[in-house]
Amino acid sequence: MNTRAVVIGVGHYLPERVVENAEFEKTLDTSDEWIRARSGIERRHFAAEGQTTSDLAINAANAALEDAGIKADDVDAIVLATSTADLTFPSAATMVQAGLGMTRGFAFDIQAVCAGFVFALTNANALILSGQAKRVLVIGAETFSRIMDWEDRGTCVLFGDGAGALVLEAQDGTGSNEDRGVLSTDLNSDGRHRDILYVDGGVSTHSTGYLRMQGKEVFRHAVEKLAATANAALDKIGMGTEQVDWIVPHQANIRIIKGTAKKMGLPMENVVVTVQDHGNTSAASIPLALSVGKQRGQIRQGDVIVTEAIGGGLAWGAVVLRW
Repeated sequence: MNTRAVVIGVGHYLPERVVENAEFEKTLDTSDEWIRARSGIERRHFAAEGQTTSDLAINAANAALEDAGIKADDVDAIVLATSTADLTFPSAATMVQAGLGMTRGFAFDIQAVCAGFVFALTNANALILSGQAKRVLVIGAETFSRIMDWEDRGTCVLFGDGAGALVLEAQDGTGSNEDRGVLSTDLNSDGRHRDILYVDGGVSTHSTGYLRMQGKEVFRHAVEKLAATANAALDKIGMGTEQVDWIVPHQANIRIIKGTAKKMGLPMENVVVTVQDHGNTSAASIPLALSVGKQRGQIRQGDVIVTEAIGGGLAWGAVVLRW
């Protein structure tokens, strides 16, 4: 028998404050029409004052645990993808562990920016396949509103806060593509492209910093690399795009989402899109979209899903799974 890491629960959390595009018109030379045309974003959520990334993650984790019908102590590990952890250390994942009342197992963060959830899911899958964990809580959570330059209209209108979570469980499979669970993964990075998307500060530079992005360059890399990594993950298991039920992409920009789907030869009817309501929530965007997609009745058990993302680093990757 082959072990598979199967999704048994999913959940998400969004902060209460909803920020419509019109709010930015008061302080920036921008408009609702301009933001929609270039990104597809209509609104996003911002965390409240004092509300941290781990707070959002705990809420999403509890929703996923409830959906799975298990308790926190039934989980062996937490893998949390974030670029906006509460503190330099300890990890946000250990704060979530404490917040859930989980008194066993282990927890750690993964930092791959917008690709973080794909990297976290791949690592969680490896923990299960290696026998180090039977159940893993995989979370993406971000408070990108904390690293925005509110005078930079090219970036501050694009991002939002939120969290999403999955529970993965080791289950027996046949080793075929008909199994439920993670079927293949593909991870990549190229540090030479640091300057097109980064935060201009950090611990060892003694500054907090703000997000900086060369939008045209990011777009140029995104469509090509996202389609390539998705196809590479499918190729590893001999599957074609015609067998894919849903693409659940990183929700950064509707033009990137459409461009990637077109390059893969899939219609937008097969793409779960939430960017209009959440903005770019970085590592949280894929699990958020999976949870919303399930709530909408789009994603159903047995569906083949491809998730793909690209973020600062550059880091990019894809996961193929059967729900």
